Amino acid sequence: MMANVIYLFVVMLQSRQWKTIALTSAGFALCVGIGSSLGLAYQRGGLGVERWLNGLFARPWTQQRPADEDSAVLTLALQDAATREADLQAIANQKSPSIERSRARYLLANDAIAALDGGKAIRLLEGLEQDYPLLAPYIQLKRARAYELTNRLDRAQAELEALLENYPDSPVRGDALVALDAFDAPYGDRAITEHPDHPRTHTLVRQRLKANPDQLPYLLVLAHHTPDAPGMSDIRDRLVADYADQLTPEDWQAIADGYWEQWEYGKAASAYRKAPRTPTHLYRIGRGLDLSKDNTEAKLAYENFLGAFPSSEEAGLGLLHLARLTSGQAALPLLDRAITSKTEQAPKALLRKAKLLKEIGRRQAASKAHQQLLDTFPNSDAAADYRWQQAKRYAKQEDYLLAWKWAHPIATKSPDSSLAPKAAYWVGKWAANLNRLEDARAAYQYILRNHPESYYAWRAASQLGLDVGTFTTVETRSPELNIPQQRPFPPAGSDAFRELYQLGQDIDARALWFLEQAQTDEPTVNEQFTTALVQATQGDYLESINSIWNLTQRKDPADRAAWQALRTTPDYWYALFPFPYAEAVQSWSAERQVNPLLVIALMRQESRFQPDIRSSAGALGLMQVMPDTGEEVAEKVGLEEYSLINPEDNIALGTWYLNFTHREFDGNSMLAIASYNAGPGNVSSWLKRFSLADPDEFVEQIPFGETKGYVESVFGNYWNYLRLYSPDVAPLIEAAAQ
Repeated sequence: MMANVIYLFVVMLQSRQWKTIALTSAGFALCVGIGSSLGLAYQRGGLGVERWLNGLFARPWTQQRPADEDSAVLTLALQDAATREADLQAIANQKSPSIERSRARYLLANDAIAALDGGKAIRLLEGLEQDYPLLAPYIQLKRARAYELTNRLDRAQAELEALLENYPDSPVRGDALVALDAFDAPYGDRAITEHPDHPRTHTLVRQRLKANPDQLPYLLVLAHHTPDAPGMSDIRDRLVADYADQLTPEDWQAIADGYWEQWEYGKAASAYRKAPRTPTHLYRIGRGLDLSKDNTEAKLAYENFLGAFPSSEEAGLGLLHLARLTSGQAALPLLDRAITSKTEQAPKALLRKAKLLKEIGRRQAASKAHQQLLDTFPNSDAAADYRWQQAKRYAKQEDYLLAWKWAHPIATKSPDSSLAPKAAYWVGKWAANLNRLEDARAAYQYILRNHPESYYAWRAASQLGLDVGTFTTVETRSPELNIPQQRPFPPAGSDAFRELYQLGQDIDARALWFLEQAQTDEPTVNEQFTTALVQATQGDYLESINSIWNLTQRKDPADRAAWQALRTTPDYWYALFPFPYAEAVQSWSAERQVNPLLVIALMRQESRFQPDIRSSAGALGLMQVMPDTGEEVAEKVGLEEYSLINPEDNIALGTWYLNFTHREFDGNSMLAIASYNAGPGNVSSWLKRFSLADPDEFVEQIPFGETKGYVESVFGNYWNYLRLYSPDVAPLIEAAAQ
């Protein structure tokens, strides 16, 4: 058995697919794999974790160690073991103790363990905790693993037991207890009791469930602590079907929350009925039924919620949804209640009321409702929506002055609205149509200053004559790229976590980070961003990007201020627009003669860099290639064996097809990107219906909402990759924005 343990240990350490491997490993190797996909839904911390975090390893995030900026070891940390070995060895052999020497020894020891060289690892780790107290518990844990590789199991056990004694408040105790389970099962029992949040504990729980599935306490550990892990929907279903009469209201809440987060809204609604009676839970009963298209039951549930909690935070949303499910004039009293509810839904309710009044022929009342919206909530998104509707109406009539009049306040009164950069751009276009060129220039500069990340910033930069590419020149550009080689410094977390993260010790860093997050009910802005950084280290760019995007939804003024401060840092934008698979993207882009930044922009939109993702239509992989298309392209390029979920193959085939769509439309990237989404036949038909004289007007007229949004998103991505990774562009933007 121990030989298998050693083998699994090495495989898991080396594998990028540790989440899958950890679910089937056993014994001491459980210490290496986390074994579950972790989110922010942990409820309780393990024994002594908070005290440990607030002690030795705690430090404000702004106090980054000066040595980190010029650290040779951190620059080497993300290279493979063979490439970095000689340089690390030279640093490790330095005579004087230093943080750099300690880091080098630690990395070399981990590389030795991965190579099954336990003896070398022991020599490198010997006494290292004296020079490197920051990672002292981890050093002792690694030394135990190294002893196991040399088959000195008694020494391995002794090291782990010493770790428990030496670091009673460290989260690494969870690692040690699970590892000791291979020697004595009661240690594993302690891990489950004392460290229910620890990811290695979850692996152990799954191992025990595999041996005996009928163990309610273990099922509940997973339901409470790993709600978004693979297979959790089936576990929740089992709990509901087989153990309903044994579940507490708190258990039902955990089950309901898990269903909700996985978009199983009907099941969530049923579970929330048995959870504690709170405004959120009652609202979600109605909303879950609503999303499941059970309109009759949803209306009853909304009414029950509003009767029980009429002044709750969710009341405005409940009224809006109930009004939507209510036909005709009967919805008006509900909208009036939402308008007077003093919630953020009031402006939206006014806009809906005006629309309903207009639909039932009460135009004068509708006009009054619109005016009330502008007078009472002039800075709201709803007011911006109404102003934009009016601006478009006048622009269609070619009354550009009135269109300008309606659109201009969107940028000044609702600058945070998603419509602000679009409105400002069209103000510039309409000003140009009126030959007011200075006003047009001022509008474009406003976008570069205030919304530099938007699609319309790229369009504005193009209008200002900056060398950033146009729809007809993007494809042929080959920009010089500067891709950062060192990870950003996380803005939250203990020093131990930050050290592990920057050293590329991703399994340990991820485990420690989510244990730290188990102490918080609601993450701060910096904590949520740090979670995104950790998710990216595991290749989970979908969740990483979503975590960052969700920061835009924060309502608390302090959170908004923290988010705005974070947005001023380059690290924020590099994380939001990452550049994985850089070598393959650049080489295949050169081979296919397409702009690599357009390729990475399309890839971000298509898959969020998930190599095995499958669309509802059957498209696969990073560039979402349809199997039939992949087969046809593979035949053309002579690729006999390929897999669409293999990144290299997918990029090779996807870039060929992107080049093909460009050739179909004479190098026009806007049409090529639209074709990539909607097919060349649809784009050809649109060219017969709409003029291409003004490409912005053409984009606005694309009849498929998905394709219109796709074009804007891909070119918005392109713009952000250009301004982040092409060093020549940022100075141009700064100068033009003045």
